[in-house]
Amino acid sequence: MARGRPVKSEIRQSIVEILYFMKEGYGYEIYKAYVSIFPKVTMRSIYYHLKKGVALNEFKISRIEKEKGHYSWGPEAEKVYYALGDKAKPIGNEKAKEYFDGKKPKA
Repeated sequence: MARGRPVKSEIRQSIVEILYFMKEGYGYEIYKAYVSIFPKVTMRSIYYHLKKGVALNEFKISRIEKEKGHYSWGPEAEKVYYALGDKAKPIGNEKAKEYFDGKKPKA
């Protein structure tokens, strides 16, 4: 058996499921969807797993946008948008599918 912590993560797999239906999203947007679908986690944990997922090629950074506004830290916020990477293996979580089917506008 390999030494150290296992690379697999339930939280990261749940983020894969969310991004499978979202196609792409930024950290806070992913966090809001996560806490609506799965057991509550901290925002810090979501950002940790996004960063770890990029390192493992489960996620990729699709674009970075700077948004102007009046924030406590200054006049600008940076939104990093994530998408599924080559090593992501979505399984089609039913709860995530129901959540995003309910979010889409009915035409």
